[in-house]
Amino acid sequence: QVQLVESGGGLVQAGGSLRLSCTASGRTFSSYGMGWFRQAPGKEREFVAAVTWSGKTTNYADSVTGRFIISRDNAKNTVYLQMNSLKPEDTAVYYCAATEFYYSNLEADYGSWGQGTQVTVSS
Repeated sequence: QVQLVESGGGLVQAGGSLRLSCTASGRTFSSYGMGWFRQAPGKEREFVAAVTWSGKTTNYADSVTGRFIISRDNAKNTVYLQMNSLKPEDTAVYYCAATEFYYSNLEADYGSWGQGTQVTVSS
């Protein structure tokens, strides 16, 4: 498995931007598909975005399409989530995760998870 540590969360006003980072250690980062998920208070964890090991293919939840961008830098063992035009409903704990699949939007396909980083969007 790979160890994951997220950073970059915080408090931002609606319409603002944040960039989350997730740095991996352990087994070869570039062999994993990577994803971002989020969990809002009182709700189940949901898929946000995913990227293949090469970074060439991405997938997004409908709620963030056009606002969020997932990318990765395999030389730095890091995956990013650029979040633009943030809305109060984006408030959640954001988790990065690694999958041995090409990539996936299914939580069950991910075997390694970070501890999460809080994103709060004020109205």
